[in-house]
Amino acid sequence: MAVDFTHEPAVARLAEHTAQFVRDVVLPVEDEHNGVVRSEEIRRTLQRSAREAGLLAPHAGTDMGGLGLDMRSRAPVFEEAGYSLLGPLALNIAAPDEGNMHLLEAVATNDQRERYLRPLVAGAIRSCFAMTEPAPGAGSDPSALTTRAERVNGGWRIDGRKWFITGADGAGFAICMARTSGQPGDLGGATMFLVDADNPGMKQLRHIETLDESLYGGHMEILFDECVVPDDAVLGEVDEGFRYAQVRLGPARMTHCMRWLGIARRAQDIAVGRATSRDLFGSRLADLGMAQQMIADNEIDIAACRGLILQACWELDQGRSAAQSTAIAKTFCAEAIWRVVDRAIQICGSLGISADVPLGRFLREVRPFRIYDGPSETHRWAIARRVVRRHSAGGQ
Repeated sequence: MAVDFTHEPAVARLAEHTAQFVRDVVLPVEDEHNGVVRSEEIRRTLQRSAREAGLLAPHAGTDMGGLGLDMRSRAPVFEEAGYSLLGPLALNIAAPDEGNMHLLEAVATNDQRERYLRPLVAGAIRSCFAMTEPAPGAGSDPSALTTRAERVNGGWRIDGRKWFITGADGAGFAICMARTSGQPGDLGGATMFLVDADNPGMKQLRHIETLDESLYGGHMEILFDECVVPDDAVLGEVDEGFRYAQVRLGPARMTHCMRWLGIARRAQDIAVGRATSRDLFGSRLADLGMAQQMIADNEIDIAACRGLILQACWELDQGRSAAQSTAIAKTFCAEAIWRVVDRAIQICGSLGISADVPLGRFLREVRPFRIYDGPSETHRWAIARRVVRRHSAGGQ
C-alpha cells in the first residue's frame, strides 16, 4: 500500500482555520501572559472561543463531541495550534489531557466514558496521568513500578508515591498506574485505576519547580496513602496496564512532536523576520552566508520532523504498533526542534536573548522534551535493539 501524505481538503481547511484562530485569539493572550497561564477563567475563555470556532478537541471521537481526526489528520492541525504555547490548551489538545482522551476512548467502559471522557473532551474537567515515580521507581523504565494496589473489600487500596505528574494541580481525576502483581522489574503486573481528585487517599505534596512553565497545572509530587477505589475504577483489565500504556504513549509522543513543531516554525519566522530587516556589514543579515546556513538548516530540520511525524502517524492509523517509527520521530524531533530554536536565537543576536521576543521562553519550554516521553538515550537504545534483533533474525 502506498503511503499518501496528502491531507484531505477538509483537513487542510481546518488547519488554516486553526492558524487564523491562533493568530487572532490565542497569541494576544500568550503575549499578555508570557506564555504561562494558571487561571481557570482564562483556560475556560480560550476553550469557549475554540468551541465557538468549531475547533475544540479535534482529535476526540464525534460521539464525544470532538471532530474525530485520525493521527495523520491531526498533524497539521496540532502543528498550527502549537504555533502558540497556549494554542494546545485552547483547543483542548494539550498534554496530558489529549493522551488521556485517546486512552479512555480505547480502553474505558461505556460508564467510564460518560463519567470521565465526555466532560474531559468538553473541557469541563482536566486530568493527569500518574505513572512516574521518584527513583528507584518507574521512569524511563516503567517496569520499575513500585506503587502497589491490593484488593480490599469492594475494591482496591493504592499506596505509593508519584512525581512529575503533569497537570495534577486542579485535575478532576488521575489515571494511576499501580502494581497488582509481581515485583519491581517485572515486565507485567500493572493495572490502571481512575482516581477522583476528591479521594482523601490521593494527596498533592508539592509543585516541582522546572525549566518549563507553560504546561497547565504544572508538575506535582503526589502521595497515594491508603487510597481506596471501587472495583469499577479499574481502567481496562487487571494486570494489563503496561499494554494499555503503549496504547497511549505512541500517539502521545507524536502529538507532542506536532505541537512543538509549531513552536519551531514560530521561532524560524521570528528569526527570518529579523534577518530580513537587520542591516549590517553593508547588507541584510539574510544575505550573509552564515545566517543563510542557519536559516536553511532550520528549514531542513522542520521538513524532516514533519516527514517523520507523518510516517509514524500513517503506521498508527494502519493499526501497526509503530514502535520503531514513533521512537525515531520522537528522538529526532525533540533534538531538531531544540536546534531550530537555538539557531533562531543566534540569528537574532542580542534581541534573541531578550524578553522582547519569546525565543528564550521557547528554549526553556522545548528543552525538557528531550526527556519527557522517554529520553533520547532510552529511545536510541530501543531503536538499536530492534535493528539488531531484526538483523539477528535474518531480516534486512
